[in-house]
Amino acid sequence: CGVRQQHQSEPFFAKAVVSGTPIYAGFWKRLAAFMVDSLLLASAYWTLHAILLLVLLEGIKGDREEVLAAKGLVILIYQIVGSALLWWLYHSLMESSSLQGTLGKLAVAAKVTDLNGKRITFGRASLRYFGKLLSGAIMCVGYVMVAFTQNKQGLHDTMAGCLVVSRY
Repeated sequence: CGVRQQHQSEPFFAKAVVSGTPIYAGFWKRLAAFMVDSLLLASAYWTLHAILLLVLLEGIKGDREEVLAAKGLVILIYQIVGSALLWWLYHSLMESSSLQGTLGKLAVAAKVTDLNGKRITFGRASLRYFGKLLSGAIMCVGYVMVAFTQNKQGLHDTMAGCLVVSRY
């Protein structure tokens, strides 16, 4: 159209920046992301659980008591350890990846960064994940903080030095 356009490198937050300040993902956006992630993880967990049960319960009538006890122990360990590992690895690997967020965060157009707007490491993502346990353990006050802090940070975000910002 004849108008010369200047090509500058886009700021890190791209369109999610208003006069140099990032647009933080608020409480409701983050809650929606959590609900999407919970649905996905529960589906994956119970699918794996069903497969494990099918494998372990095949030929159960001919098993001795010791074998039945061992199978029961395997199921119990999966229920405790499997769930914890699934949630931790999903959140930490996704948030430290080039996507910078879980599938739930991607669905609501949000991403996790450090305080400088950079991608976080796996260690920082793990610290953020385990900080969520503390955020929930204190009557979810750590999560409610998102609605009231200036940068929309929960306790777990503050502990890990992270921000959750809008992508667009």
